[in-house]
Amino acid sequence: MTVFRFELQRDNDTEAIDTLLDNAFGLSRRTKTSYRFREGAQRVQELSMVLRDKDVGIAATISYWPLIVGVSKTPALLLGPLATHPARQKRGIGVALMQHTIGEAVRLGHGLVILVGDESYYNRVGFMRAEKGRFLFPGPLNEDRLLLREMKSGALGHARGLVLPAHRK
Repeated sequence: MTVFRFELQRDNDTEAIDTLLDNAFGLSRRTKTSYRFREGAQRVQELSMVLRDKDVGIAATISYWPLIVGVSKTPALLLGPLATHPARQKRGIGVALMQHTIGEAVRLGHGLVILVGDESYYNRVGFMRAEKGRFLFPGPLNEDRLLLREMKSGALGHARGLVLPAHRK
């Protein structure tokens, strides 16, 4: 089994991360609702990580962003983006990066993670499709791709309604 050494993102990684994300998802990624949530927000620094590689630079990246859900103001995290350099894909890096950061999120006391993505990929680390109509987003979103993972028993509890970036409470 390969052991990866993940590191926290640094401020000077921004350009390399953006290049990796543009290559992985295209420039249209910036118009998606999940990206709009990140505007003006600060990522959760202790969970936003990279894998460095001497040949390709940043070989993988993951970020998390604070959310507030519904009138209960249930705290949650938005996972994403997660990307692996094309030359390093199919090696388990993305799954390992999620497992590592989810473990850190649990250790730090976070209870709920939400993301928009491919269920067949993310269910490998315990994500499941969110109940239709449970969450409302200010913008278009394919509910079939809305996934969640409850990391602390009861964290999903009253989490229902409008999902907003924590900085826009």
